[in-house]
Order: sequence, then structure tokens, then C-alpha cells
Amino acid sequence: MNVIEIKPVTGRINTIIRVPGSKSYTNRALITTALADGISSINNALFSDDTHYMASCLNSLGIPVEERKDTNTFIVNGKGGCIPAEKANLFVGNAGTAMRFLTALLTLGYGVYEIGGVERMGQRPIQDLLEGLNQLGAEVKSKLDNGCPPVIIKGKGLKGGKAIVNGDLSSQYFSALLMVSPYAENDVTIEVKGDLVSKRYVDMTIDLMGKHGVTVENIGYKRLLVKSGQRYKTISYEVEGDASAASYFFAVAAITGGRVRVEGVGKDSLQGDVQFADVLKKMGCHVDRGRDWIEVSGRALHGVDVDMGDMPDVAQTLAAVAVYVKGKTRVRNVKNMRIKETDRIAAVAKELRKMGISVTEYEDGFEIEPSMPKPAEIETYDDHRMAMSFALIGLKSDGIFIKNPKCVSKTFPNYFQLIEKLRG
Repeated sequence: MNVIEIKPVTGRINTIIRVPGSKSYTNRALITTALADGISSINNALFSDDTHYMASCLNSLGIPVEERKDTNTFIVNGKGGCIPAEKANLFVGNAGTAMRFLTALLTLGYGVYEIGGVERMGQRPIQDLLEGLNQLGAEVKSKLDNGCPPVIIKGKGLKGGKAIVNGDLSSQYFSALLMVSPYAENDVTIEVKGDLVSKRYVDMTIDLMGKHGVTVENIGYKRLLVKSGQRYKTISYEVEGDASAASYFFAVAAITGGRVRVEGVGKDSLQGDVQFADVLKKMGCHVDRGRDWIEVSGRALHGVDVDMGDMPDVAQTLAAVAVYVKGKTRVRNVKNMRIKETDRIAAVAKELRKMGISVTEYEDGFEIEPSMPKPAEIETYDDHRMAMSFALIGLKSDGIFIKNPKCVSKTFPNYFQLIEKLRG
């Protein structure tokens, strides 16, 4: 495990950045094109650990995926809803989207499959998804009977019908169910028990399915209906920039008082994390938007009280900004952060306290009282977002070291190279 020091910016940042393609859209597109019948291309795709696990697993299942890294393109030879392999033991590292989406995909096969990951993956709940799939006629279970991976799937096709699924843990359960539902024998109705978290991610899934020619009826995020017999068409799909990745550079502008324009993601994006720019605007930043870009300019900042239920992946980014504002910042409705790559609420509180920052931890979020950070070595817990967000603090304060910086390869392999370029 190595450590890098993040050194403060010496001049005013005024720059344009193009972020990699969206991880969320790339992994969704790998599933939908795998289910289409024929060859599709996914352009401007993200090439990272998470998408590599997804592509490698599809190859292991007999669905050819060619990785063209020189052009950021995946070429997928879909099998029309069939899973050629009758047996497989798949490994997805700590890629939550791959775990959940592939679990649902494998119910369409005919055979016995196992899917697991790293130690932390074995602590991340998946029982609600398993119960949803079983209600639709699948036979899936947690291998250790603890509601977490590894998962055993006895594939026999998907019957369809109605599933009632808790909405408070992960929208990925619903995206996984939706993407395989067109290939069920009967129509599928998914009822949301309680309130659905991270609704924008479900919007993204429905949007992508629509681009393939498959329709979903969304009744107020309480009931989702998919007609059986629909089939994904092959497409050439252009992935938009990753809004989560963009958030770090919006934060750079906020923290340093500079100006950063991020290209590749614009005003009409369905990604929930584009709303991070609106949070910064409430804090005092100036924000402009175009069709294919968003620009943030830093100003004098003040704290906010904000519900981040639709953008939990950028709550850590906000924590980094909150260190340098006037007044407290309260983040709410992000309880599901506790089941991510690490317990992100606890990790944010612990690492900020190392710097002498006062943090109050709540079950569903945290409150930060700003003060000048003291030098500290930041533990990243093998969590890419801990590494990327806490590195931002070092752009304004001396003595900030990030442990295990290579963990950013999960979603943003060249992140620190871009930060160094900005700093210089």
C-alpha cells in the first residue's frame, strides 16, 4: 500500500475537463446489449475495474465482449436473452452494479451459477433483490444464508408476475429487475415498498431500455410495469460523461475559488449526481450549463442543509467542500451510504476528525463544522470515493496524504494524474 501527498494549488484554476464515460450507463449498457440479439457498440465507455469485471463475466458466460481501449468502445455480441454457459463461477471484486445486475441476468439462463467478490462484497446486502427475483419465479439464494454474496443461481428462466421490493436500500435492485423483465415468460409488475432511494438511477435504466426499444411504465415510483415479449434492439450507444466523476472537479472550483468547465455531461442529463452543481450553487458558487457541459465558478461559500437521497455518491465530495465554508453543513437521507464499498458515513466522520474537523454522525448522514484541516494521513478503506473526495482537501491545505490511491482504478483510473495537472 503506497501513499501520495496532495499539495495545495498555488494559482487560480481556470480550465476545461472532459471526464470519462458514466460507469452507471456503461454497466447498464453491457447488460442490455448482452440481452439484445446481435452486435452492438458502446462508445465513450468507461474502462475501469468495475466495467472490466462486468465484461469479463459476460465473456465467461459465452456472451462475447470485445474491449477496444484505444477508442473507449465495447463491442458486444448479444445472444437474444440466452445465457450460453450452463455453469459458471463468477468474481466481481467489489463492483456492486456487476453483482446485482449479473445476479438478475443469470436467472434467464438454464444451469447453476455462483457469483461472489472480495471480502467487503460479502458484507453488502442483496437479500431484497434475491427475494424480488424469487417472487418472479427464480431460484436464487445467499450461499451463506446471510443475505449477502456469494449468491447461488439455479437458472430455469424467469416466470414473471409481481414482486414487492423494499425501496430504502438500493435502486440497483430495481434496475436489475427491470433490465431482465422483458425476457420473462409473463408481464412483470414491481411494487416499491416504502420510498424508493436514488430515483434518478431508475430513470437512467428506463431511459436506456427505451433507447433499445423496450418500454417501462413508471407509476409514481410506486409501481413499475414491463410487458413480456419485448426485446432489446442492437444499437450503437454513446455513453455520456460520468456525473459522479464530474463532481470532484466542480468541487475543485468551489474549494479553490477557480473556474472549471466539465464537458461530456450537460443540462439534460438524467444522472442524479449532476444535481451536485445545484448544491454548490446554494452554497454560493456560480453555475452555468450547456447541452454538453456544466461550469462551476467558486465564490465565498456558506454551509447548507441538504437531502442527498438522489445523489449519495457525491456526499463525500460535499464533505470535502464543507471543510472550507462558513457555517455548518448537514447531509441527510443517505443511509444507504453505509452499505457501499465501506460504511461511508462512518469513514467520512473518522477521517475528518483526524484533521481536527468536528463531525456529528447520524444514522442517515452527518453534520460538519468547518475549520482549517490539520495534516493527516487519510485511510481510504479501498473505497475509490474516499480517495478522490478527501484528496480535494489537500488542494487548499498542507500535509494531506492519501493511502492506497490506486483504489481509484475502480471507476477513474487517471484521476490523480488529472488532479496533478490541475494543481500544476
